[in-house]
Amino acid sequence: MALVWILSYKIKNAGVVDIFWSYNFPVIAIILLVLAPGFELRKYMLCGMVIIAGLRLGTHLAIRILKHLHEEEPRYKHIREEWGSKAEVKMAGFFQMQGISNVLLSIPFFITAVNIQTTISAFEYTGASLWLISVTGEAIADQQLARFKKDTANKGKVCDTGLWNYSRHPNYFFEWLMWVSYFIFALGSPCGYIAIISPAIILYLLLKVTGIPATEQQSLRTKGEAFKRYQETTSVFVPWFKKSN
Repeated sequence: MALVWILSYKIKNAGVVDIFWSYNFPVIAIILLVLAPGFELRKYMLCGMVIIAGLRLGTHLAIRILKHLHEEEPRYKHIREEWGSKAEVKMAGFFQMQGISNVLLSIPFFITAVNIQTTISAFEYTGASLWLISVTGEAIADQQLARFKKDTANKGKVCDTGLWNYSRHPNYFFEWLMWVSYFIFALGSPCGYIAIISPAIILYLLLKVTGIPATEQQSLRTKGEAFKRYQETTSVFVPWFKKSN
């Protein structure tokens, strides 16, 4: 992540941190797959899930960010403006914190990858099933938003189609659900309950720190009243229902 910060400094675009944050999880999974002493089938199940999800999200972000590589995303530009003259120093620290979060969030993977039991438990099958639902839901939400933005007629408008008709952040919801699935998967291993730290951290980050607050502030700055009306009729997070007017 130090190297990624150097790259971002050179190109003046901190958005690349999101790409490498996502790709770091497949790197961790591959290391565990090769070095961890756990039951092979379990390792292949878990690491396969992590690699697929990380590559999908990282590639999705890379496609979006690389199209405007020399134009920093507004939310990072706004953060840089708020930090003022100390922006680059703080940004370097922010990148390191992202790397630390990669390790903390990987606790379910560490717990699972050292489990030598040769029986796959109901927790692991349940976690894998929930993972499939969550990664599919996130991919659908990302695709719907990308398709909406691609249509020039929608410039300046709020995406309220598909899953976005029910939740302002269905992609974030399914991202969190995916970490819940890793926690459930880890319950099949000794001390698996410790893995609750991962979905708890993700939920906090999404609801209070770098996820929803920053995204909604940027939407209010760029879309104004249209986004305020959207806020009044949709769930902020869970896409199970649509508010009535």
